[in-house]
Amino acid sequence: MNRVQANLLLLVVALIWGSAFVAQSQGMAEVGPMLFTGVRFLIGALVVAPLAWLEWRGLARRERAPARRDGAKIAGLGVLMLLGAAMQQIGIVHTSVTNAGFLTALYVPLVPLLSWLLLRQLPHWSVWPGALACLVGAFLLSGAHELNIGVGDLWVIASAIPWAFHVLIVGRIADRMAAPFLVASGQFLVCGLLSLAWALAMEPVSLAGLQAAAGPIAYTGVLSVGVAFTAQVLAQRHAHASDAAIILSAETLFAAVFGYLLMGDRLSAAGLLGCGLILASLLVIQLLPLLNWRRRAVAAA
Repeated sequence: MNRVQANLLLLVVALIWGSAFVAQSQGMAEVGPMLFTGVRFLIGALVVAPLAWLEWRGLARRERAPARRDGAKIAGLGVLMLLGAAMQQIGIVHTSVTNAGFLTALYVPLVPLLSWLLLRQLPHWSVWPGALACLVGAFLLSGAHELNIGVGDLWVIASAIPWAFHVLIVGRIADRMAAPFLVASGQFLVCGLLSLAWALAMEPVSLAGLQAAAGPIAYTGVLSVGVAFTAQVLAQRHAHASDAAIILSAETLFAAVFGYLLMGDRLSAAGLLGCGLILASLLVIQLLPLLNWRRRAVAAA
């Protein structure tokens, strides 16, 4: 898979996550946030489990089976997923959805910053204006023009940190292990089990609620987790983390599209401008590096 193919796959991931917004909104009306999170991530783990098993057997035949330290890294990814989801859900209880939608997008500029500070990887210069345009676009699209920071907002801001770390390192871990399906299913299992334990301890759990939310849970478990998060792991083996953060932020744009089509939501002029900025940031980080590469190729010839 080359860089362009990886970025296109990430765009498909963003589209799936955007469509899942409708299902998540419906499912959360029937069950608590951590129960919803736990069950859907366990379903995602089951979806990927057969591929993970085949991958494990292939690595074992080549005497490259994952070591204990690899298991610890996968568990760490699962914990990052749990922290991001939990803090975001706690914040949503105490703030508006519009505020939460904008503040979650703070992970976009965090990824290139962390990549520079921790990994000494300086992204292409186009990433910085692209990340800023994406953040402004998410702000306009969310409609959070009068943002008053409260306790809930602080929780959502905090959730951007584990999400940024996850985007930054998931591709590196999967690439070093040469085991994207093992990484994907392992992190889903850890996140699902911890979320379910949290739900059993802190939330009301009922079979009737799970049955009522079965459709949204199945949709998000199979597509949003099993397919999309696994595709993210596959793509980020070949895509720069900073590019991935901006491309995945298109989830906000796709959520607005599906909200328009399925929930009757309508965008204001500011919302349309926000969509345009997000789309422009996607094009900038895709096209400028390719143009520079072509110039170098022509000069070398």
